[in-house]
Amino acid sequence: MSVPGAILIPLETFDSGAPTRKEPLVRPGDVVSVLGLGTSGVAAARLAKAHGAEVYASDVAAGGLQEAAAAELGAERIEAEAGRHDLGRICASDLVVVSPGIPPSAEVRRELRDAGTPCVAEVELAYRDLTSRVIGITGTNGKTTTTALCEQILQTGGLSALAGGNIGTPLSEIAMREEQPDWVVVELSSFQLADTDAFASDIGLLLNLAPDHLDRYRDVSTYFADKKRLFRNASAESRWVLNADDAHVMDLASGAAGTSYLTSTSGPVERGAYLGEDGSLLLALPGRDETWLAAEELRILGGHNVANALAAGLVSALAGCDGASIGRALSEFRGLPHRLEPVATIEDVLWVNDSKATNVAATLVAVQAFERPIVLILGGRPKGEPFLPLIPWLQHSGGVVALGEAAPQVVGDLDGSVPAVHVEGNVESAVRAASTLARPGDVVLFSPACSSFDMFRNYKERGRAYRRAVEALEREVGTE
Repeated sequence: MSVPGAILIPLETFDSGAPTRKEPLVRPGDVVSVLGLGTSGVAAARLAKAHGAEVYASDVAAGGLQEAAAAELGAERIEAEAGRHDLGRICASDLVVVSPGIPPSAEVRRELRDAGTPCVAEVELAYRDLTSRVIGITGTNGKTTTTALCEQILQTGGLSALAGGNIGTPLSEIAMREEQPDWVVVELSSFQLADTDAFASDIGLLLNLAPDHLDRYRDVSTYFADKKRLFRNASAESRWVLNADDAHVMDLASGAAGTSYLTSTSGPVERGAYLGEDGSLLLALPGRDETWLAAEELRILGGHNVANALAAGLVSALAGCDGASIGRALSEFRGLPHRLEPVATIEDVLWVNDSKATNVAATLVAVQAFERPIVLILGGRPKGEPFLPLIPWLQHSGGVVALGEAAPQVVGDLDGSVPAVHVEGNVESAVRAASTLARPGDVVLFSPACSSFDMFRNYKERGRAYRRAVEALEREVGTE
């Protein structure tokens, strides 16, 4: 497999000299507003303040976390408030840093568009102050696992590296450090990419593409268009790692400047990393061929994680890691919470937490990771996707438990093809229902295929609730 038009350049590690600092977005005296008081918003406010800006930070939510963040910034003489946005003040700003969680349809975004006020993502603000080299990782699924895996491989290989963006340390916090790492590994959502301008990756990775966030985008093509912004500032020096098994990925990256390297779990690639016929993860680069490890040595579940491991290993090889370090880090990586995370085995039934699966494509990947019969727990706030693609993989399942706002749609989509039970109530009720359907040897898979916002603040809180419910069931069974 090869990429038409790609320029083959000799494989070499990046030089040790730090790239020059970019033109900052904020200058002394600028008026900057920051929307959102999460960790990245707080860090962005501090970075803008460090540039001498007059900063106002706000969050429409008024929970304890937001109140605490506002108080923390206030103690640093940065004006902040929770529970409201001062729209007049925000629209009059020289620059607004927008949380990716605020959709384009939100009133504050509409007001900003009408006022013509410049808006950027926190990663764009921070990028201008980074002297680290950048690995940018996006895709529909697997971003967080692959970002964490890249960080671990780079560190195992003796390189200074930190994960940032959607996970790890806020990029603005890294940008303020006097000594920055050699590499930052940045997880990039489509929402973040939508509000970037100059952001560029030294090594960019596009894992996969599938319909997602159709509750926010008018169609799949507009969602893909934001993902394509990964390549917006491509240059001859850019390096791209692409999933050759995904036609959408190859189409989206077509024509991007720089050099492309491929990954595949279905056969050899001319230049990249692939799964060999013997089940080994292999690297094939000019002047460098090596075997990292057997796929069965990975501690993370599922064929999709073989693809993620190949991508992370290839990125790390391009950044300068040796094969021994890559193989060792891949074998030691235990995965992340809420991503095909085994919780307990109760009477020979394996209970798995995959709360991070917030779209149908992610749940489909999770279902395909098991050869055992599955009882699937689905539901939450739907994203405008049908659940029909799951049917062929659930024909011999123990059934589906549906909860949350999506439950009626789940039952309707699966009706007549897969047994589905609509549960009124919370995750604990769903776990109880699943326990009555599961038989010894089954997997109960909590992979919701929906967002968590009908019942929880985020997928982590939802995953913790599932874990608690399973652990309670385990204690109950153990006392019988």
